[in-house]
Amino acid sequence: MNWEAINATAQIVSSLAVVASLWYLAVQVNRSTRIAKLTAHDAAATALRDVTKQFSENVEIARIWRVGLENLEALSADDRARFYHAAFQFLKAMETIHFHYIYGLMDEQIWRGYWNLYRHYLASPGLEYYWRRRHELFSERFRTFADALDRPRQPLTVGNLLGDEKEGNSALGGRQPVN
Repeated sequence: MNWEAINATAQIVSSLAVVASLWYLAVQVNRSTRIAKLTAHDAAATALRDVTKQFSENVEIARIWRVGLENLEALSADDRARFYHAAFQFLKAMETIHFHYIYGLMDEQIWRGYWNLYRHYLASPGLEYYWRRRHELFSERFRTFADALDRPRQPLTVGNLLGDEKEGNSALGGRQPVN
């Protein structure tokens, strides 16, 4: 074998090694991106769960949140202050989730579920009142998103779903729950 043949063989082997390295790198980047997205999904769910968990564990906080969503005037000054703290935490969780979505870390289908939740909660009288007075606490990008969000005429939140369930209306199609 002459030196030209050895050199050509070495170049072919070198080229194949570069292609294999690039393929391996692409696989690793793809895997890393999937892991980042899963981590973002988990962080989003955890952010919202951390806020709403207190409502399921503390009857008084749950009452304040439920009543405050629909009628802030029905709350005492101390309870309104608690509602404002919960509203801030809830909206910050929403902002975090929105941040994950706009940076491509959240699947469109999962984002649509959060988007629908936002639409309903931001249309509730209590949260809308808080948002109008404290929106400057949030990023400009999130404010633009929230202000442009199409609000439903009849928002469905924990504050008014309970009324529907008691009356046996839309939530159960006029049926009473089966125990």
